[in-house]
Amino acid sequence: MSKPKRLHPIASVVTTGKRIRNLLIPMLAINFSGGREGIFSLLITLAISLVVIIITLLTGILSWLRFTYRFEEDELRVEYGIFVRQKRYIPFERIQSINLTEGLLQRIFGLVKVQVETAGSGDEAEAVLSAITKEEAGLIQEYVAAAKNDGSREVEDVRAGNKVFTISTSELLILSLTSGGVGVVISAVVALFSQLDDIIPYKKIFGDFEKWAVHNIITLAVIVFFGLFLAWVISLIITMMKYANFTVVKTEKDFIISQGLLERRQITIPLRRIQAIRIHENIVRQLLGYGTVYIVSAGGSAENEEGAKVMLLPIVKVKHIVPLLKEALPDYQMEPLLFSAPKRSIRRYILRAWYLTVPIVLAAIIFLKAWGLLSLIIFAIATIWAILKYKDAGWSLGPKQLTLRFRRINRTTVFIQKNRVQSLKMRESLFQRRQSLGTLEAFVKSGTGDAWATVVDLERSDIHQVYEWYSREKQREISG
Repeated sequence: MSKPKRLHPIASVVTTGKRIRNLLIPMLAINFSGGREGIFSLLITLAISLVVIIITLLTGILSWLRFTYRFEEDELRVEYGIFVRQKRYIPFERIQSINLTEGLLQRIFGLVKVQVETAGSGDEAEAVLSAITKEEAGLIQEYVAAAKNDGSREVEDVRAGNKVFTISTSELLILSLTSGGVGVVISAVVALFSQLDDIIPYKKIFGDFEKWAVHNIITLAVIVFFGLFLAWVISLIITMMKYANFTVVKTEKDFIISQGLLERRQITIPLRRIQAIRIHENIVRQLLGYGTVYIVSAGGSAENEEGAKVMLLPIVKVKHIVPLLKEALPDYQMEPLLFSAPKRSIRRYILRAWYLTVPIVLAAIIFLKAWGLLSLIIFAIATIWAILKYKDAGWSLGPKQLTLRFRRINRTTVFIQKNRVQSLKMRESLFQRRQSLGTLEAFVKSGTGDAWATVVDLERSDIHQVYEWYSREKQREISG
């Protein structure tokens, strides 16, 4: 159908850049670590580093030269490998979605990165074309459309679809302010410095710092405050750049999601692959009346995290979720009447929280004396959190839908169509059995395995009702 084609040469630059970035910290550690004497030893180390960089450059070029793709016999055929030649043939009819990404380098040269996802992609995308022209990406979409539409190569036009959601400037700001990304930034900084222990003399630095901090408590507090403030600002900017121009369009067969400022991404989610809908509300957004809507999809991979759990509405008023999704996903009942956990189960929620916090509080009081009494704040927070978890636990049954609500950190509401439930699991501990309580777990198929929803300490009779609802469907499937 077509001759073998190579990726754009910029793909070699991208691949080599990633490899050198991964080698940068180890090379710095080797060059600046102690234990060497004289200029000769330093020159040897620098020479070895230079050889490693040259080898990395050569392997990047060879990888690009050996990577080819072509369209043949209704398949996308990819061949790659420097020494061991590997071939991957993907029938167009098996392709579930094609995700497009325009990084900064790709945008400069008018290219896109294409990730091809199938139902069995597993831990990585079935194929990744890191730098091809937009025309070539469109051609792949046409071939996939032809395989699924009886030979018609007409690709669904985003402009012809119905716009479901476009993020506003105020919503983008609220999303960034409440994202919790500051923890990610701090973790990244800690991870970076943990890799530099051979370069930075931590023992000496911390020894001098401890002496200085004893006499400069106020200055230390100001430094810590500004450090956290800087991390918060960085996370704010990263989140705004990631979700800028977030748009959801629904076509006849797909959701097409576009987002990003510097790196533009387009994700295609086939409607028939949707397994469940999840509404997440962290404590801050819940107080402000906002939530986030995710779609659990049967396609995707661990490498492409969006494939399995896709953010459909990144930030939206909870009162607006129902009208938005009623139109976009009319098969789902978005405002069911939820039944709560029984009142007697609140003791179990509180006791579970106390099991963890009471030993900590007692240890703090014993060893820290009067200062240890401050740990009672942790005890109070844990108790309040347990009560919130109890109040948020709930379930509902419709003719064709199961709805579960629970809280771990965020409050989560899950909507599952009856024909999408992979399995139901009922569990009873000895203590639950004595109080006629149980735990209900519902599983659906996801691109990276099974996804689940768990509600603890429900009425046993309620769990049996859900189980009978599901069993009747299974019996009809078997008899049919």
